[in-house]
Amino acid sequence: MQSSTGDVSRLLKAWSSGDETAFDQLLPLVYQELHRRARRYMANERSGHTLQTTALVNEVYLRLVDLPHRNWENRTHFMAVCAQLMRRILVDFARSRKYQKRGGGARHLPLDQALTVCNESPLQIIAVDDALANLAAVDERKSRVVELRFFGGLDVQETADVLKVSPETVMRDWKMAKVWLVREISGRPSRGA
Repeated sequence: MQSSTGDVSRLLKAWSSGDETAFDQLLPLVYQELHRRARRYMANERSGHTLQTTALVNEVYLRLVDLPHRNWENRTHFMAVCAQLMRRILVDFARSRKYQKRGGGARHLPLDQALTVCNESPLQIIAVDDALANLAAVDERKSRVVELRFFGGLDVQETADVLKVSPETVMRDWKMAKVWLVREISGRPSRGA
């Protein structure tokens, strides 16, 4: 089902105002995009993995319904929140499998490779999540840029819109965050973001 960004934004505002039927109308409009983003994370996952793409999207829906305060600005803001939820779900799933924190025993990978869900990556998911949490303590915006671009699949302009900064700032933050995260994940000392 194809829809305009305006339809999604209108339904998000109605849902924010307490119209629960708006959520039911919204789901079919955003399902394909959420499924595409989830599929991207799961594409390199080992076959037979117990967390499947549809399950990830369904879990996002369940968590959306349970959000206590919903004040959606627009479609991009909604997708940014979905990105946070997907990150949390993937990390919670990895942690529930009792994988070691901080990537103990995981082989070192370049950040672009570590930022993919691959068949050896539960340790890497946890390491990236821990590193993002540490980056957020130093520079929240840079952490959000990584979260929105990687977990949310947002492009540079969409990320800039969510964060209310210029696309150039997003690209600068993205580059600096990658350097910082590589140092953090590899255990090498960092001089900050």
